[in-house]
Parts: sequence; C-alpha cells; structure tokens
Amino acid sequence: MNRLTFYVILLHGLFLGLTTASAKSVPNKGVNTELHNPQKVNIFSLNPGLVKVTETAESSQQNLKPLKKLDNDAPKQALGKPQLPDSLGQKIDKVWVLNQNQQVQQQPFNWIVKSPKQVGKQPFLQAGKTPDKPNEKPNSSSKPPKKDDLESFDEVTKDTEKSAGVFTLYRQKEKNKIYLEIQPEQLNKNYLATSTLESGIGEQGIYSGMPLQDFLFYFKRVDNNLQFAVRNVNFRTREGDPQARSLVRSFSDSVLYTIPIKSIHPERKTLLIDLGDLLLTDLAGLSLSLGIPGGTDQSYFGEAKVFPENLEVETVLNFSGGGGSSSESEMLNFESLPDSRGFTLRLHYSISQLPNNKYQPRLADERVGYFITAYQDLSKDDRGDPFMRYINRWNLEKADPQAAISRPKKPIVFWIDNAVPFEYRDAIKEGILMWNKAFLKAGFKDAIEVRQMPDNATWDPADIRYNTIRWINTIDGFFARGPSRVNPLTGEILDADILVDGSFVRVLKNEYRQIVQPNVSSTRTSLSALMQNNMLCVNGLGGKSNDNQQQPAKQKPLLGRLAKIAGESDLCYGMEASQQFALGSLAMTLLEDNTTSQEQLKEYINQYLRLIIAHEVGHTLGLRHNFRGSNLLQPEELNDQQITHHKGLTASVMDYIPPNIAPQGTKQGDYFPSMVGPYDDWAIQYGYTPTQASTPIAEKAFLEEIANQSDRPELSYSTDEDRYDLDPTANAWDNSGNVLRYSQWQLDNSRVMWDRLTKRYPIAGESFSDLSDRFGTVLGNYFQNIFYTTKYIGGQSFYRIRASASSSKVNSQRRLPFQAVPVEEQRQALATLNKYVFAEDAFNFSPELLNKLAPSRWYHWGSYPMIGRLDYPIHDLVLILQSAVLTDLLSGDRLTRLKDIELKNPTQKTLTIPELLDTLQTDIWTEVIKPQNKPLKISSLRRGLQREYVNILSDMVLRKEYVPEDARTLAWYKIKQLNEKLAGANSDDEYTKAHILETRDRIEKVLNAPIRSN
Repeated sequence: MNRLTFYVILLHGLFLGLTTASAKSVPNKGVNTELHNPQKVNIFSLNPGLVKVTETAESSQQNLKPLKKLDNDAPKQALGKPQLPDSLGQKIDKVWVLNQNQQVQQQPFNWIVKSPKQVGKQPFLQAGKTPDKPNEKPNSSSKPPKKDDLESFDEVTKDTEKSAGVFTLYRQKEKNKIYLEIQPEQLNKNYLATSTLESGIGEQGIYSGMPLQDFLFYFKRVDNNLQFAVRNVNFRTREGDPQARSLVRSFSDSVLYTIPIKSIHPERKTLLIDLGDLLLTDLAGLSLSLGIPGGTDQSYFGEAKVFPENLEVETVLNFSGGGGSSSESEMLNFESLPDSRGFTLRLHYSISQLPNNKYQPRLADERVGYFITAYQDLSKDDRGDPFMRYINRWNLEKADPQAAISRPKKPIVFWIDNAVPFEYRDAIKEGILMWNKAFLKAGFKDAIEVRQMPDNATWDPADIRYNTIRWINTIDGFFARGPSRVNPLTGEILDADILVDGSFVRVLKNEYRQIVQPNVSSTRTSLSALMQNNMLCVNGLGGKSNDNQQQPAKQKPLLGRLAKIAGESDLCYGMEASQQFALGSLAMTLLEDNTTSQEQLKEYINQYLRLIIAHEVGHTLGLRHNFRGSNLLQPEELNDQQITHHKGLTASVMDYIPPNIAPQGTKQGDYFPSMVGPYDDWAIQYGYTPTQASTPIAEKAFLEEIANQSDRPELSYSTDEDRYDLDPTANAWDNSGNVLRYSQWQLDNSRVMWDRLTKRYPIAGESFSDLSDRFGTVLGNYFQNIFYTTKYIGGQSFYRIRASASSSKVNSQRRLPFQAVPVEEQRQALATLNKYVFAEDAFNFSPELLNKLAPSRWYHWGSYPMIGRLDYPIHDLVLILQSAVLTDLLSGDRLTRLKDIELKNPTQKTLTIPELLDTLQTDIWTEVIKPQNKPLKISSLRRGLQREYVNILSDMVLRKEYVPEDARTLAWYKIKQLNEKLAGANSDDEYTKAHILETRDRIEKVLNAPIRSN
C-alpha cells in the first residue's frame, strides 16, 4: 500500500465519523492501558467483511517503541500475518495516525490475530509499550513524560513559600495549596504516616487527641501519577530465600490514592504533587466511620511544618449531612453541637522517616503481656507455626553498657500538656515516674523523664516527636487512653500520647452518671452496663443497639466504628472507671463515721489520677492488661499500709482496679495502689533488659529464663481475651486473692450504703433525683459483685504456662493449664447467691427510700426526662437481676462445663448438674419444699423469681434452649418433683394460691407437650 492509498482510506474514515480521539486507551489484557494521551484511529479495510483494525498510538514520537504481541488468546497453531488483498501490498509495518496536534505521523505496529474465528469482530492491531526490563530499577519511571504534558515547575511553585526538610513543601496560602516535592530516591521507600483527631466535638468517640489510622506507605510512580500505597508487611521471607520473588505476586499492597504529578523539575528530576489530593481527602477514614461525607471543597490546610525527619500538617475538614430522619443519620444527632447538620474537625498528619538506629526486635512470649507486632515468616518451617512475634517496646539503650544500672542514652520523655489544671500536674507526674522503679529491674536508672509543656510552646501535642499527656473534656467520655505509634516492621514504639478526660472531676462533684435509669424500657440495657459493661465490651462497642435504649445507646455503633479505627482502646475502661470512681467517693461519705475532709477528698483524687496515668503509661511502654493483677493480697491484708506500702496493693497496675473499700469495722487503707507491682517489674525486665545477642533468636534462652518465672502466683498473667469465660480470678474491677470473700464484703457494704442513703440524702436544697443517681451507683456495685460470684460455679482457673523440661505433662510446680475451682468454693458461691439474690430478704429496701427515688425532670440538650412511668420500677429491676443470674447459671455453656469437669477430675469431688439444680430448686422454692410452721405466703419478689425458674427449666425440657441432654432430662425430673410438692401446698393468701395453681398448670402442660427433636 502506497502513501496515497492510505490517505484515501484515512479520509474516508474521517468523513464517516469513525476517527475518535481519547485521553485514555482501551483496556486490553496484556497491553499497557495507561499510555499518556493516546490517539485511537479505527480504519476499515477495503473489504469490510474481512477484518476490523484498531490501532492505538502515542502522540509523542519518542514513545514509538517496538510492540509486544498479544498471544494470550491465540490458538495453538502458529499465527502469521493475515492474508490481505493484493492492493494492500505484501508488507505493512507502519501506519500513519493523527497526533493531538492534528498532524499525521508514522506509527510502527505488529499484526496480531486474537482468534481467526473472531476476525471482523475483534480488534487485532494494537499498539503498546514494551514490557519493563527485568533489571529495571524499582524507582524508575515506567516511561518518561512528554515535556508539554506537565506544567512548568517554576510556574506551579510561583508565589509560594518554600520549606525544606524530609520533603520540600511549597505553600500558597491564598489559594489553599501545598505542593510536596519528592526526590527520585524517595520513591518506593517506606515512610510512616499517622493521623490524629486534633479537635473533636466532645462525644461519641469524636474526641480531641484521638489517634486514627497509621500507615506504613511508599510513593510509587506510574506514568504521570504517583500512588500512595500501604506496604503489606504481614508476609515476609528471610534474606536469600528464593520465595521472596513470589511475595509481590502472592500478596498485594494496598493502593489507596493515585495522585496526578503536577510537574517534574527539569534538573533535579523531582516530582511535584498537590498535597491536598492526599490529605484533604478521607485518608484517615472519618467519613466512612461517621457515615457522612466530608466537604473537600470546604476543607483547607492549617499549620504545616517540615523538619529533617518528619512532616507535620494540619487539615481542617468540614462535614455536613447529619441530623436527618433516616435510621443511619439518627445516630448523628450530637448533643454538644449547636446544629448536627454540620461540624468541623481538625486532623493532624505526621509523615516521618523510619528510624535507622539498629534497633533489634525482641521475641514475644505469651506468658508476659505485651502488645505484639506479628507477621508470617514464609521461610520458617519449625513446628508448623509460621508466625514471628515481636513485642512492642521503646529502643532503650544504656549509656554505659558495662554498668549493672545505667542511665539510658536517650530516655523516654513525657510532656505534660499545658492545658492540664495546675492542681493535678504533680499527681500526673508521680503516676508517670512510678515506672522508673520497674526499669531498675531491667538495669536502667531514670529511664523515664517528665517535662512541662511551656505555655508559649510552638509545637503541637500531636507532633510525632513529642510524647504528651493531653487533657481533654467530653460530655460522655470519662476515660483515659494510652495509645502508641509503632514501627510495623520491628515493633519499635516511636511515639505515645495519653489522653485524660477531665470529666471525672465533675463526677466527684456529685454530677454522678445515671447508672440505673428509673424506667422499665431501659433496665435491661442498664444491667449490662452495671455488670461490668459485659455485653458492650465483649461484643464490641459497635454491637447492636436495642430499640428501647435511650438516645446515647443508639449511638454506640458510631463509637464502635471510631474505636476500630483507633485500634487498641481503653474506652470501656473509662466507662466503667467513672462508676468505680463515683462509688469510692460515695463510700467515703456513707461508710465512714466522720465527715470527709477536703484533704481526704484531694488525696482520693490524687490516688485515682496517679493510678490511671500509671495504667496508661504502661500501655505506652507496650504492656497489655493483666486481669490477675489484683490477686496479690488476701482481703485481710488490703488495708494494712505496712504491707501495701512495702509490697504493693496489687501485682500490677495494668489491671482494672476498683477503689479498695474496707469492710465495716476495719480502718480504711489506701484506696488505690501507690506503686507498680511485682508483675510490672518482671514484665519490664523481660521487655527492656539489654543483651549482647546479635539477633532476636540469639537472646531467646535469656528471655526463656525470665519467662519461666511465670509459675509464681504474683507473676500470673491473664488478659482481655481471658476475662469473660470460666476463670473467677481473672476479672476487671475485682480485688484480692480471694474474690469470693471480697465480693461478700462489698455486697454487705452496698446494703449499708443504701440504708444510709435515705438518712443522709438528699441534702437540704438538693434534688431527690440526685438521691436516685447515688442509689443507682450503689446498686451497680451490688450487681457487679454478684457477677464475680457466678463465675465460681463450674469455674476453672486458666494459666498461661508451658511444660517443664523435666516433664512433658506438668511444670515443676505440678500445675496444669486448667484447674477446677474447689467444690467447697462453688458451694459457698451458691450460698452467697441465695443470700444476696434469691432470698426473700435479699432486697430489703425501706419504703421511705423507694418513695424518694424521683427522676430528674430537666428537659434540654444533655438532659432528657423519661417519658412514661415516673416512679422507680423496683420489681422489674430485681427480677432482671435474678433472671440474669439464673439464666447464666443454667446456660448451656456452664452446664456442659460442669459435665466435662466430672471427666477431668474423676478422683475429686465436683459440683454436678444434679446438685446445682437441687440447690437452686430448694433455695428458690423454699416456702413449698421446706415449709415453716406458719401460713404459706409467698412475697411478690419471690413469685417473680419462681416463675422465671420454671420458665427456664420448661424451655430446657421443650428444647427451646441448647443444654446437654442429661441436663434436659434432669430439668424434666426437677419440675416433675416440684409439681408433686405444689400439689400438697395450701394457702389462704389469694396471690399465693393463684400462683401455685397457675404454676402447676404450666408444668403439666410442659410435661405433656410433644417433645421437639434436636
């Protein structure tokens, strides 16, 4: 084909409107689909029935490279060039196309037939770039850009303020523009980006200082775009392993944003991007969590600073769309805002280099409670466990490596926020410095230092270079939180900021949270909060909300989504700690004979503040919770200050520790620990003692020697995932090495307190609703201690131990991982439940007290009076507690465990299912089974309990609930026995007579009902 023939065909196509220009190439498998400004020309051959040709070409002559053949869909037989009409000639290796300047230029091409059967239907002539060379440098451009495609570097940065550091910034404040200059050698290099909620709205988890998402990321150039990609560090191989080549093919990184390159410096070859394309978006995930979009066009940059190793940028994001009527937007009615339809949040981003300090990771041990950085080592083949686990810790090195005790080269420094009230700064400092005692065990003196942030400080608390204690205020938080930022490659802690909500002070000043709401519709929700917030914290803060809950409960899903973004959280700690704090302050006024002085009140606050700071600092040092930390002392030792000031009140401050409230007749000791405990010392010794080992594996023997001491009772460890099941010694907010006895003390204290409430409150001029709040606080403590008691029934202690070298079965102390609670303790627990929950006088409230429990009637934002029943629903509240305890005791899990324990302990006495059912039936139906020499009369509270008992056993018999078959059979047997007893019961009381007859009728229907199959 000569050139004239081709022009005729080309003009014919143009005339028919078949020539099209596109800014993007048509995606085709095996072809680079991201060529810059390609021109696409569709040309029909002289014989339209023969073939349809599609050609894709670059507009720039410098990109006309040899083309690769697409043979992925080719048939097995060899493909030659298609047979074309003679008029087209025997050899065609070029075509002529229009570039973007409407000029004709040559383009080489290859003939490619995808499938002969599809000729005429599929394009078979395609242009593309050659594949990258295997030895091409990872940070090289996939193709050089055309000079005219990008803006002039000088033009883009004109009238900007330049700041040089880890990256170079160009800022144009008038146009709300910040440009980021990236060196070629910074491509494909790991950086850490952290995001912090610098301002909040004071409720529902949207709190100032809350950490959001962190990213280990790199910039990757693809043509004239820059990708923000999060590195996948979950899978790794060791150096020299050929499997390393498969990682990139097997596991993907996460590309979150693709940012257009604005310009390339003609000499430095640096890349310039608009930083707003990254940071004025939803990089932190807030819009997703809130469920409403952020207005990018209304968002702007705040302060921006660059330093040699980090970049600090503040963004201001505007959100709108809340306060609607849909079920989702109903969650966005914020009480703290003047109008929920819109609000502004400030976010702080830190982008920093990873430290190059020769930090050596340390292996984790499940017997010592550290947060962990884990990955799968594909080169590891020992014992089938592919994971490598490093503890999270600071890089602490001795200034004098030869000294037994040395100051660190670089101490861990905490700055106290200049917003902290003056009267609390000393207590906060003492709480931080508590940990220096533990670091002595690791060979460090003054490992931690505390400094005061100046009032005129020019740095921001969210700056990754500073560890701060930040003071915030909320309307619903009541929390403290100690998050840290970690190098995800090694577990090295790089930054930590502790948040303290000042609202606890308002709690102390009698602004008590309403723990038990005086309304039937909300009592079941209140119970879960009272009994340790169990349902909330086990199922996550984002659990389903009940339609009958009040407005704050409906908003828990939002709090849950934000908590997931924030990662490890002590938000549950805050919700429960506020109740405990209020209880202790109330106990000071009700249980002690003398009026509480201001000095006592101040000391109580300082003890509490020292503890929560020490707890949160422990988290920032890498430590997890230890819910056996409160088991150090026996109940009789807790108020002996000669013991507690020498040995400590608890084994660890990493437990959730309630105020230590002395029983009646005992002088009050310390309310909270004043020192870290032996477990804390030991954990720091494991994590921070320096060694001379050159690799993590090389120091394993040394670490094993420390961890093997976990047999000692004061070093026992049990954390979050252990506290909700079978172990009665692993609880939050319990105390002493004998939880059962201590709980009985607190149950008795609660009874004394609610008896004294009606005599001392309300104070003259005070509202009766304040009395209701205090009563709820005491009742909450009562419910909580009942919960601890139920865990003894079918309970087992679980120990994180390993087999000793001398025996494959047990360790040196002959302790197994599981140890059943002695049967005597289980029987004592049943007796306690009968006395404090099931007995007729278990809830002996005075009529005067019940008639004083008035609800608050303030109606405004933050205070909404209950609609409906105004008086206190005491019958419903008591029945809910009794029902919860009964349901728990007779749950399928507990009954199965009781049955299993019989096999696990064949030589020991155990609490059996028959004994449990017999004890419960005797205690609950005492009036009928063990009648007294007086007329039979069953009280209203007891009638409700008895109905609930029959309902639960009936559901077991009718297979409405899962229980072991033996338990089902025994339930049938017990209600049959009960029916026989009821047949001989007579009463002149109308309530009692009707109750007995109705119960017999229900039992007979159950016994005669057809049994459903499993």
